[in-house]
Amino acid sequence: MTRARMPRPHEVAAAKRDPRLLRAVREQQGDDAWRTRGACQTVDPETFFPAPSEPADAAVALCRTCDVQGACLAWALEVGDCHGVWGATTPRERRAMLVAWRSDVPNPGLTGPTPEHRMGPAVCLPLLPIQRVGRTDKRDPVGAAS
Repeated sequence: MTRARMPRPHEVAAAKRDPRLLRAVREQQGDDAWRTRGACQTVDPETFFPAPSEPADAAVALCRTCDVQGACLAWALEVGDCHGVWGATTPRERRAMLVAWRSDVPNPGLTGPTPEHRMGPAVCLPLLPIQRVGRTDKRDPVGAAS
């Protein structure tokens, strides 16, 4: 598995102007039942979670026709989900959008929750395994016989 990289400043700037993100900002406080109306309801869920070496074109194309695309993307950004296709975006696109989403406001003309009301990490990156490091001091632990 490869480690996701932090989005570069020009990618974040482009994400702030992305119409999909602007739609998500507008639709984030909308109907909570958006999932029941998604075009994805009739498709195998694995379509939206392709392997890293497989294209996500089919899922993105289906999402582009969906009426709840903005609410779907807003949900994924709010919870910090960086796996699969949500709101016609790939994980790589969403990483840059997530930085923009958690920054001040992507578009000053649009209202939404302020950054301090949003929860979750600033950027989603895969967790790395914890490496156990051996003890460097050779003293006996407390209570051990000498």
